[in-house]
Amino acid sequence: MASSAETKPARPKGWRLLKLALQRRKSATMLGFGFSSGLPYALLIGTLNAWLGEVKVDLATIGVLSWIGLSYSFKFLWSPLVDRFHLPLLDRLGRRKSWILLCQILLVLAFAGLAITDPATSIGTFALFAFVAALASATQDVAVDAWRIDVADEDTPVELLSAIYQFGYRIAAIVGGALALVLAARMSWELVYLLMGGLIGLIALVTLRAPDTDRPERETLHQALAEPGALAPRYRALALAVVGLSWGWAIYSIGHFMVGMLAPLGPGEVHPSVADFTKSCGPLIVLATVAVPLLVSSLTNWAVHRPGAVLAVHDSHVSPLRTAANHLYVALVSPLAELAGRLGWGVLIVLGMILSYTLCYNIWGSFAFPFYLEELKYTKDEVAFASKLFGIFMTMAGISLGGYLFLRIGRMPTILVGAILPMLGNFVYADLAEGAIHIDAVGRLIGLHWLFGQFGFDPRMIRLLLAISFENISTGIAGAAFVAYMSGIVSKNYTAVQYALLSSLTFLIGSLGRGIAGEAFDLYGYAPVFRWTAAAGLVAVLFVALEWARVSRAERALSPESRD
Repeated sequence: MASSAETKPARPKGWRLLKLALQRRKSATMLGFGFSSGLPYALLIGTLNAWLGEVKVDLATIGVLSWIGLSYSFKFLWSPLVDRFHLPLLDRLGRRKSWILLCQILLVLAFAGLAITDPATSIGTFALFAFVAALASATQDVAVDAWRIDVADEDTPVELLSAIYQFGYRIAAIVGGALALVLAARMSWELVYLLMGGLIGLIALVTLRAPDTDRPERETLHQALAEPGALAPRYRALALAVVGLSWGWAIYSIGHFMVGMLAPLGPGEVHPSVADFTKSCGPLIVLATVAVPLLVSSLTNWAVHRPGAVLAVHDSHVSPLRTAANHLYVALVSPLAELAGRLGWGVLIVLGMILSYTLCYNIWGSFAFPFYLEELKYTKDEVAFASKLFGIFMTMAGISLGGYLFLRIGRMPTILVGAILPMLGNFVYADLAEGAIHIDAVGRLIGLHWLFGQFGFDPRMIRLLLAISFENISTGIAGAAFVAYMSGIVSKNYTAVQYALLSSLTFLIGSLGRGIAGEAFDLYGYAPVFRWTAAAGLVAVLFVALEWARVSRAERALSPESRD
């Protein structure tokens, strides 16, 4: 008799599998969830600044308000709550659906709040609605990521669901970017955000029909923490308390300053200086979120070699508090402990590179729309096409070129190219701010002015397209190189949590720098600040050189010749 394996038809692959999967409820839901995740991000991190620039909110305030983007970087901090807490009333919908639906309801309400609030006169209230939306969006991302993993099966594997998620996310980026700008040229910003909130409301109907899983709770979140030789719970609790207090202080300091900066002023009062806050508290925030956790993690590595600090027998104690603490410990302490134990002092170079690599283009990214629309006086339609349609293709070209360079010249050379090119991109934007003399000269010299002219673009639009081309190709290469680097540096035993923690640190300094960049734009203009942020990229180049040297030494040490 033939076995079941012999009689079972082969599972379709490639496009046939994609076509089949898109006909299934899980895949269709994943497309909606990807859209629901991408739309708030596009509207809050980019498009919102176009609205603020149009109503003449100063750039320093825009820079501080952009700190709401840290919600996306720090979402791993409250992921245990999303994973463990059962929502009253909504929990009957499903373990993941309940959180996704709650976040979508909050997003609709927050966008409605933005629509009824005038940012020119009530920036504090406006910022509060924006923060609630960012927090709800980041939390939705946590729940959607977990849903994708939970519901994956043989017919709709997680790889396919991830690809569909990215497709929905990119559609949302176009809708929340290009389409929102086009609509804003024909109606009020308030109505645009109401319409976008309505789109999320429609996806909430999809959420109600989404499948969900009812997996039994595991006895312990991470079994390895209960095995003999693991650090004892009391020492883990102490390490977690120190790291948690450090993170808590950093988040409180940022939030407290944002409230003071965005609060209404009384007679004779002035807002606090972003530059002063960044100079005085910025280094302390980096110490609290990077240096203190690294030190504590290194001490836990030392402690596991002390017999009195580790478990002698299996720890069978189970409680919700212990499980939540284990989750936080694995999220905040274990990733750095493993990295420090594996790399030794080299971890300082790796963290320095992670903190600085995206610095020179992350600092000013939030000001792109005010720069195009208010400083250079391009129309919303022009910016929508150049930045959000044409620019997407240039970014894709950069990502593809980054992958090609990896194959042709190797990992570290590509990473170095990715560190240098965005610096040059900042000089291109400085030239654009001063009239594009050099952009015009280079464009005519290599024939790009003629090429773009064949499609009906005038010289003014060609300057913007050339600047965006160079910038997006450069950051595409840099992004592809850095994602590959981060994926290679993380441990296979801690892939998800280590990548989440390290990627959150990627945007830390750049996000803090946006406040001072906004104030500098107001004081000195765009061109000088573009050059200063380009100079900041030299820090990344230095760390890439040090990391290249470290990797080369490690490879020589492992080579057969060195062992002979």
